[in-house]
Amino acid sequence: MVEVLSDNKNRAAADVKNIFAKNGGNLGTSGSVSRMFQRKGTIELDAEKVNEDEVMEVALEAGADDIVNEDGIITVTTTPDAFTGVAEALQEKGYETLSADVGMVPDAYTPVDKDTAAKVQKLIDRLEDNDDVQNVYHTAEYPDDFEPEA
Repeated sequence: MVEVLSDNKNRAAADVKNIFAKNGGNLGTSGSVSRMFQRKGTIELDAEKVNEDEVMEVALEAGADDIVNEDGIITVTTTPDAFTGVAEALQEKGYETLSADVGMVPDAYTPVDKDTAAKVQKLIDRLEDNDDVQNVYHTAEYPDDFEPEA
């Protein structure tokens, strides 16, 4: 899913379509994959620097929907409306976040092999390099041993 903000929609659409075509992708119609995503707030914290139970208590009291600890990262999920309150509550307790934003979160991820992961990452990089593209969201789940090219 690609979010574009442009004063020239025709140019931006042509550029995005060209990026997809040159990188083996297909451009769907507007809104064709939006059903696969939900707008949510996500706040990530380093699990080694914070106490999961304390984060859970503060986040849930402030209105968070879910807290997951996976691979050393605690991810707090919120509705877009509750995001600011949860982020501020965690900040007031002195918790340092790794990232915090409201964006499109996929309902499910699709595992891909290393070759496909490299192709997907190349496409994402090209899209993100375009000045009109604001955000790129995807459902690809990269293999644990995948290292994107620098």
